[in-house]
Amino acid sequence: MTRPDTMLVTGGAGFIGANFVRQRLAAHAESRIVVLDALTYAGNRQNLAGVDPERCEFVHGDIRDTELVERLLADHAIATVVHFAAESHVDRSISGPDAFIDTNVNGTHSLLKAARKVWLAGSGTPHRFHHVSTDEVYGSLGPSDPPFAEGNQYQPNSPYSASKAASDHLVRAYHHTFHLDVTTTNCSNNYGPFQFPEKLIPLMLVNCLHGKPLPIYGDGMNIRDWLHVDDHCRGIELALAKGRPGEVYNIGGENERPNLEIVQRITAAIDGAFKADPTLAARFPASPAARGEPCWSLVTYVKDRPGHDRRYAIDPTKARAELGYRPFETFETGLAKTVAWYLANERWWRAVTDGSYRQWIERNYAAR
Repeated sequence: MTRPDTMLVTGGAGFIGANFVRQRLAAHAESRIVVLDALTYAGNRQNLAGVDPERCEFVHGDIRDTELVERLLADHAIATVVHFAAESHVDRSISGPDAFIDTNVNGTHSLLKAARKVWLAGSGTPHRFHHVSTDEVYGSLGPSDPPFAEGNQYQPNSPYSASKAASDHLVRAYHHTFHLDVTTTNCSNNYGPFQFPEKLIPLMLVNCLHGKPLPIYGDGMNIRDWLHVDDHCRGIELALAKGRPGEVYNIGGENERPNLEIVQRITAAIDGAFKADPTLAARFPASPAARGEPCWSLVTYVKDRPGHDRRYAIDPTKARAELGYRPFETFETGLAKTVAWYLANERWWRAVTDGSYRQWIERNYAAR
């Protein structure tokens, strides 16, 4: 069990990391956090806006800088690392796999080396290294297959999932070989506040408001288990507090939905929001909903991406039995909160969708 000491959160200016930082500080008045983030395209200091700087120190740096990590662990007497930092978008891993291997594999190894050196020297320091991973390491499920359990064979199908599988194995190896106290959680598809708009839900939300195409791969029947980010963060907290060293826990939302249904629900939610709030038409005049037309009219079917896994689903039985985990949000409540957040935080997503994001969207979807 970890102590409420200062915690190092890697990737803490990213989507899930920033939500975890906010939730942790709100729930634990005695906690302090050091955030280490390289601020790549998906990391954003504004994700931590309003967080008390006396309790959360931001360090702009790279997890591959082992000496930097060693200094942070030693100087702040850090006993807990929660490792979110990763390249995480499948499409990007297909067009440029090198960055995924470098960050997800070499970066994780850098952190493990630093933790081993600082924590296991001499008589050793009570500690916990928590590694955040994905359900994609397990591969793809058939329509009638049971959801992924922790004992499923790893069968990654994209450079992204392969890089995360490799990092999972490194964490396991450092526990079994060097006796580093580690836990790992493999989560299903996250959604919620501060998610960079390259992922399905925020991409569709923002494109609805801009009146831009809603690109759906293939037939749109790829199924994912959707997990609200707050539930994921609660699962990580439980793994830190109750997880057994060396164990893996699957954190899922128990919300399997095909992508087509997700887009249908998002467009209906935007249509409903415009009907309920007439000021939205003035704010987002390019949206079909501003003219009383359905946002579903923006749907465009595009060629399926290579190696597109058909179905993911997580079995959280072990986490429920050992940690007391259960998701609080249904997909209906979680999506309603997410739509409301994006409508209320236009300044945030307009800032993050400038530049590289727009160029990437144009490269990947304009010609399809």
